[in-house]
Amino acid sequence: MSKIHRFISDFDLSKKELEIEGEIAHQIIKVLKLKLGEKIELCNEKHISAMADICKIEKNSVFLKIEKIIQDTKKETEITLFCSILKKENFEMVVQKTTEIGISKIIPIITSRTIKTGLNLERLKKIAKEASEQSGRVIVPEISEPNEFANVIEIAKGENILFDKSGSNFTINDKLKPINLFIGPEGGWTEREIEIAKNHNFKIATLGSLTLRGETAAIISTYLAVNI
Repeated sequence: MSKIHRFISDFDLSKKELEIEGEIAHQIIKVLKLKLGEKIELCNEKHISAMADICKIEKNSVFLKIEKIIQDTKKETEITLFCSILKKENFEMVVQKTTEIGISKIIPIITSRTIKTGLNLERLKKIAKEASEQSGRVIVPEISEPNEFANVIEIAKGENILFDKSGSNFTINDKLKPINLFIGPEGGWTEREIEIAKNHNFKIATLGSLTLRGETAAIISTYLAVNI
């Protein structure tokens, strides 16, 4: 059976037939070179997906016939990654891989030892969208504007876990609550930041005895949070 390609956008899936234009049409026609009669999956922000047949292809448009509607009722644990801004390619990897694993939201943070502070949010959102489509998720994680650690620590609600080698073994007490994962910069957290986190009832957790790069810690902690 050939792979069924998935596309996420603001599709109006109440219609029986749809005309697709723009970037998605370009991808179907020029990149994937899909043909008449092939099936694709469409997903929208209401967590509804639909199987559709390609019934007509024009130069810049694809016409689809909706075959079957699927309401996604699976409840995902709300997991937010508060990740210190890393080097461009490393942060892009974090967005891509944690999206594939099942992260709900990514908030870039600026800490005392953060070196790089600029991010191309539009590119990161595009990476997240493509990773969601590729991995079969209906939800595209929200990616927020960068914020200071001192600010986000005041507003993070749920089970807050800050990762540092000084912490205890990583466990999650209550997956019914939102889970917030805090990953530090290349130079690590300062003692003051760890103390502030403790004063806000954060759990300080370790991912083992080895010193991990920020992107590695972000990916591993997300996987464990989703699967524990």
